[in-house]
Amino acid sequence: MAKEEHKTSTGGMSEAGAAVKDGIVGSLRGINEIEAEIVSLVRNTVSNTLRATGAVATEGVTVTRDVIKGALQATEEVGTGLTIGIKSVAKGVIMGVSDVGGDVLTVANQAAKGAVTEAARIGADVAVVASRAVHGVIEAAREIGGNVGDVAQAAVEGAVDAAGAIGNTAARAVKDMLVGFIGGVKEVASAALPKTEGGKTDDGAPTTKG
Repeated sequence: MAKEEHKTSTGGMSEAGAAVKDGIVGSLRGINEIEAEIVSLVRNTVSNTLRATGAVATEGVTVTRDVIKGALQATEEVGTGLTIGIKSVAKGVIMGVSDVGGDVLTVANQAAKGAVTEAARIGADVAVVASRAVHGVIEAAREIGGNVGDVAQAAVEGAVDAAGAIGNTAARAVKDMLVGFIGGVKEVASAALPKTEGGKTDDGAPTTKG
C-alpha cells in the first residue's frame, strides 16, 4: 500500500506542522493574557493597600515582601507557573508602588531579594527566578518612565545579596545568570558580589573602582 502523502498548507508546512504552529501561537497569546492579568492584579493590590495604610514610605517594603511570598506560595501550590508568575509579580509591584509615589528603587531591590529568598525556600532554581524578577522590574521601569539603569542596579544587587545569604554557589549562579541576561549590568553584578581579601569577588574577578 502506498504511503499517504502529507497534505501541505500555506508556507510549505504539512497540516500537522500548521496545527502545532497554530496551537503554540494560541498558547503564547494565552500566556501573554495571563501575564497581563497578574501584573494588573498585583499592581492594583499593592497600590490600593498602600493607599489604605497611608504609609507608603514605611509599608512599601513590607507589602512587597508579602506579595512576593504570596505569589511564590501560589505557584508552589499549583505546581507550575513560577517563571511566568514571578516576572509579572515583580513588574506589578514596581508599577503599584510607582502609582502611589513610593520609593521604586528600594522596592526593586526588595522584590528581587524576596523572590530569590522565597525561591530557595521552596527549592526552585534561584538563578532563573532572579532573572525573571529582574526582567519584570526592568519592564516596569520602562513603562513608568523610570531610570532603567538605576532600577536594574537595585534589583540586581537585591538578587545577589539574597543569593549570597544562601551561599557562594547560589550567588555565583545568580550573578552569572544576570550578567548573561541583562547586557550592561556586568559591573553592577560584580560589584554586588561579596568581596574577598585581595580586592576580588568570590568568583576571582578583580573589583573595579568607581
